[in-house]
Amino acid sequence: METVTHDKPAAARTTDAPAAAGPAEVTARWRAAAAATGTGDRAVAERAVRAAYRAAGLPEPVAIRWFGSPLAAAGAAMELRAAGAQSVREAVRTRPWEEARRRTVEQVGAADWPAHWALTGGELGPVTTPLADRVRNAVLDRLAPEADREADTAVATGARARRTTVRLALLDAVRGHHDAPWFAAFEAAGASADAVAPLAELAREAGWWWPYREVALLSERPTELHRDEAGRLDRADGPALEYADGFALHAWRGMPVPAEFLAGLAEVTVERIRTEENAELRRVLLEHYGYDRYLADSGAEPIHRDETGVLWRIVLPDDEPVVMVEVVNSTPEPDGTHRTYWLRVPPSTRTARAGVAWTFGIPETAYHPQRET
Repeated sequence: METVTHDKPAAARTTDAPAAAGPAEVTARWRAAAAATGTGDRAVAERAVRAAYRAAGLPEPVAIRWFGSPLAAAGAAMELRAAGAQSVREAVRTRPWEEARRRTVEQVGAADWPAHWALTGGELGPVTTPLADRVRNAVLDRLAPEADREADTAVATGARARRTTVRLALLDAVRGHHDAPWFAAFEAAGASADAVAPLAELAREAGWWWPYREVALLSERPTELHRDEAGRLDRADGPALEYADGFALHAWRGMPVPAEFLAGLAEVTVERIRTEENAELRRVLLEHYGYDRYLADSGAEPIHRDETGVLWRIVLPDDEPVVMVEVVNSTPEPDGTHRTYWLRVPPSTRTARAGVAWTFGIPETAYHPQRET
């Protein structure tokens, strides 16, 4: 999935970034940009690319090529490198970035920089950076799978060499919308003008991209993005992250899982959970099935009970046991019933009271509630 734009004349200066606003407003805008899906405005993106080259003192690229995903664009970048193409990432992204960081710290003051970052990039980084790393690692694994442990020396050497080649191509990439934490920090400080402004404009309309001397490779944003309340990739009935050309990542509450694994979640049984050899996938099966349901269906026995609740232990092969406290909410629901909760606690927990105390962050000896709610 690729389109090519050739030899367009220099366009007018790219649209200025939004006027400076408070950190919360700026961060919200970049949070939305980082999570945006679907095709952006290609004309705006291409003008931004040309402006970025001009700001770096470089001739505009002769061609701008679009791809459906970072995977396809990275493959094209490998071909360009093999043909001797010269990356201009240093001029287009690295140097302007360093200047913008310097100006940002200068603008807010070194003493106030940690607080500024906490309100901007620090808000977005824990969600955006792991996602970008997941994309990078998936591209690496798709383009250069690691050799099987039983592969002969020549095959293993070839696999390592190809992975090195892919890594080098990925180093040429600019992460576009996944650089949102830094764009938020720059903009909130009023330091995103000049050379960084075109990069920000491009990040609002496209995904990862690769700047080379005569050609720029741009990838589209994903078509689907599904995350849980913690911002982790999460979807039980399909790809959690998907691009128009079919490149996709499957995940359950942040953990990578095979596509075929998710297809079988609807028919999970106790025996299926018991026989799963991969400990991480077994935990996914348990979470999907439900710990309370598993306790009931597997015939598990409580190991301790007191006035605070009941302590249960699930022994799993080749993995640490799952220990949970069953507690009943003392406050009745509107219909008069009392809801039961299952709280997962450390495997070393020996009493129900110790488990409940752990959920409050205090030792068992200090847990003496006067009134439970």
